[in-house]
Amino acid sequence: MNDPVPISQSLDGVVKSLRGPSRKAVSGVFGRWVDAVGQQVADHVRPVKLDARVLVVEVDDPAWATQVKFLTPTIIERLHSTAGVEVDQIEVRVDRRNARGAKYG
Repeated sequence: MNDPVPISQSLDGVVKSLRGPSRKAVSGVFGRWVDAVGQQVADHVRPVKLDARVLVVEVDDPAWATQVKFLTPTIIERLHSTAGVEVDQIEVRVDRRNARGAKYG
């Protein structure tokens, strides 16, 4: 059985999780996106939100949603190496308003 811990210690983790990503992480993802993923991917995929360590991206075509699924490990590694950002997961959304090849870049 676990020993009881002070509530202040337990609340520290909760408060940290509510703060969301740091300004550095957000600027790293959005500011270095093209460097991290390359122009070809950036033309069709754009970051829209970083929530904790989950990056939400929007794609301009359903085919790119599939492509991002395959590229996820590479994108996560590149975000870390080029922008110093820790991302655990990428959530993909299709932008229906701009579907069918409208470029983001």
